[in-house]
Amino acid sequence: MLNLKELLYRHQILSARRAEVPVIVVGNITTGGTGKTPTVIWLVNELRDKGYTPGIVSRGYGRRKSNSPIKVNKNSNVSVVGDEPILLAKRGGCPVAVDTNRARAVSVLIDDGVDVIVADDGLQHLQLERDFEICVIDGSRGLGNLRLIPSGPLREMPRRLRSVDQVLINGEGSFRDSISFKLLASDANRLNGTLSQPLQAFRGKTVHAIAGIGNPARFFELLRSYDIQIIEHNFPDHAELTYEEINFDDQFEVLMTEKDAVKFSKKLPDKFWFIPVDLNMNSTMSSDLIKRIEMRLKSYGEKQ
Repeated sequence: MLNLKELLYRHQILSARRAEVPVIVVGNITTGGTGKTPTVIWLVNELRDKGYTPGIVSRGYGRRKSNSPIKVNKNSNVSVVGDEPILLAKRGGCPVAVDTNRARAVSVLIDDGVDVIVADDGLQHLQLERDFEICVIDGSRGLGNLRLIPSGPLREMPRRLRSVDQVLINGEGSFRDSISFKLLASDANRLNGTLSQPLQAFRGKTVHAIAGIGNPARFFELLRSYDIQIIEHNFPDHAELTYEEINFDDQFEVLMTEKDAVKFSKKLPDKFWFIPVDLNMNSTMSSDLIKRIEMRLKSYGEKQ
């Protein structure tokens, strides 16, 4: 939902900061999980394959407040940087920085040699100018009742979709000129790193399913699609989970999302598993989207 400050940016009464490299924003206009984090991971890997050196900036939801940007790596403290940034650093394999002021976070990545910034969840962060905007929508929930927070799920009115460069739909559904994708999972990995096995190995078994994400129902549905019998444990998004909260006094194994797994050490017993997911998009659609992004990145250089 736009506040007064954001309206001032929209009408150019306040000026946004132009980064030293082009910026791609990946965000959403609804609350709750839409598949934004897997989209960011997919995008930075696509950009790297094209010869770019991407970096990621994020607010770092759920972390302790700080007045300065912090660099993130896969071994960072969750309470200091947040859960999603650690996952982005782990799966994206590129420099990551967190700050409530994403424009300020960009500055600490420039020294790392990045030549394009991907701003995680930054559609409403208008302090930072952007060269390409991607909005991710959950296909099963869409835009809800089309009302703004707190009456509905919208951060902004649906007309905002007209101004973004690309709408991506996680699952089924369609908006004007949108592209659909799916989140696929095939393996389960022990948190302690000792074994990876196909999800089919859990078929017919009863497990505890842990989800502290924006849309836990999607994770539960994924497990059920493999004919896994689950005992649901739904936690708030970005919840600071403890070992005591997920260590149940029975023989059942525990499956959790990859975002929840980064909150725990690798010293957990064998019964704790996480399920990584990957974005899958039609190859033609994917290629066309990356070409459009590359054209925009090149036009940034021509303007300098």
